[in-house]
Amino acid sequence: MNSFYKYMMRFRGAKKSTDEWKLAEWIYQDHEFPKHSQSYDEISQYLEWNIPFNDAIYIFDQLWQDYLEFKD
Repeated sequence: MNSFYKYMMRFRGAKKSTDEWKLAEWIYQDHEFPKHSQSYDEISQYLEWNIPFNDAIYIFDQLWQDYLEFKD
């Protein structure tokens, strides 16, 4: 199983700036992000304490559902 971090790295390098791209870039740049985590609670709590932009939690929740389908 891949971590959420690995899943998010597929959004880096996009030609257009999207919210998914912004979150992926922020995750990549943040050296404290729980890179090996597969836990919704751990990542969600981390984002709540270190919110990178206003819609980050909303975007995370949407991406988490896709991540669950992607990792299966």
